[in-house]
Amino acid sequence: MTETALPDYAPLALYIDGQFIGADVRGSEDVINPATGRVLGQLPHATLADLETAVASASRAFESWRWSSPLDRGRILRRVAELARERADEIARDLTRDQGKPLGEARLEVITSADHADWHAEECRRIYGRLIPPRNANVRQTVIRQPIGVCASFSPWNFPFNQTLRKICAALGSGCTLVIKPAEDAPSAAVALARLFHEAGLPPGCLNMVWGKPAEISDYLIRSPVVRKISFTGSIPVGKQLAALAGAHMKRATMELGGHSPVLVCDDADIDQAATLLAAYKGLNAGQVCMAPSRFYVQKGVAAEFTDKFAKALSSRVLGDGLDAGTTMGPLAHDRRVRAMEGFVADAVSRGAEVVVGGAALKGDGHFFEPTVLFNTPDESRIMLEEPFGPVAPISIFDDVDEVLGRANALPFGLASYVFTRSLRLSHHLSARLEAGMVNINHFGSALPETPLGGVKDSGMGSEGGSETFDAYLTTKFISEATG
Repeated sequence: MTETALPDYAPLALYIDGQFIGADVRGSEDVINPATGRVLGQLPHATLADLETAVASASRAFESWRWSSPLDRGRILRRVAELARERADEIARDLTRDQGKPLGEARLEVITSADHADWHAEECRRIYGRLIPPRNANVRQTVIRQPIGVCASFSPWNFPFNQTLRKICAALGSGCTLVIKPAEDAPSAAVALARLFHEAGLPPGCLNMVWGKPAEISDYLIRSPVVRKISFTGSIPVGKQLAALAGAHMKRATMELGGHSPVLVCDDADIDQAATLLAAYKGLNAGQVCMAPSRFYVQKGVAAEFTDKFAKALSSRVLGDGLDAGTTMGPLAHDRRVRAMEGFVADAVSRGAEVVVGGAALKGDGHFFEPTVLFNTPDESRIMLEEPFGPVAPISIFDDVDEVLGRANALPFGLASYVFTRSLRLSHHLSARLEAGMVNINHFGSALPETPLGGVKDSGMGSEGGSETFDAYLTTKFISEATG
């Protein structure tokens, strides 16, 4: 189906104090389809007055929302989950148009993200305190947990529905209110979420959504004395800047930043399984996944076999517009990401790496780069040191497991990691020693609603999801009461 034959791209808007404000009454920017280069719509930018109103409305709403029953909060979150599943097709269509991923991946993102709303709806009923046995029989000692206040959240463009929903659910489920700035590059999914919460009956002011120049909005929100908690998912350099600003104002921050995920494929691994799974995950969203396998260390005895099977599986991806039925890999988000892939490949080759498959940008419209496998990639190559965030997979050979552990842990990143082995001993040994917030053995099991997602070292601080999901949104209050 051609883009001109599709239903109109849904109108975009700010969402402030329960009101949608369109681009017809605000300055705006073009939203571009990365597969075609065509303008899809206009995204309104928030004015300073809009930001002031958003923060003020979140503050006002917090005074009642903080005391709301978790059952009432849960009902709204469950209704959002229901609406998301009902409207998955239309949300996914526009998500593909402005983000680029294949329609099947976009629809799966919406459907699976609804589980996060259901999870938070249930988990908010389990925000417990505790009793502490007193030293004096006439004293009662209790600990309660209370919502921290107004939150400011910043979500990325690569999973615009999933990452935005995660942050909204964590804040609202805990009893906080928020102002969120999703990514301007792929805004339709976030605007759709605002409409879902609006229709689900969320009181005005509990959720506010703003767009504009990222640096100006983040500076305003983080400096605001009303905002008490920051959540950011994005690049390490930007995350460090925001964390520093939050720290200067004594504000709690959750940071889920970039990674450069090592993959260890051992001699005893099921090579067919490893090659198939890794190719599928590396190709997801054209490699634009913070947890994507991105540094491949393969033990010498299986290096040739793995490389051959992995390269065949990865190169079988069909590039094209995500709305085309045959497409299995969409475009990169920007032309600068294409230039970055070219730079990574050229640098690796100049250092002795071999291009097994791919290695070039596609000519014509859109920001497409071939699925690429590099073999015998030196550790000093840029692609082994910097997160590629694209469909280029560098393979390096190792002999000794403990030696490769040192190489895998040598970088300042620590988000996700992957191990393929049939040995239970190696599984325990490597999972305990890999410096990463998430370790996956023989499969991909991260990012579920019931499991914590977060990194160590430069990859961030704090967790989203799992029973830890509300920790950063709650304060701990100790109450000591004389009863007699």
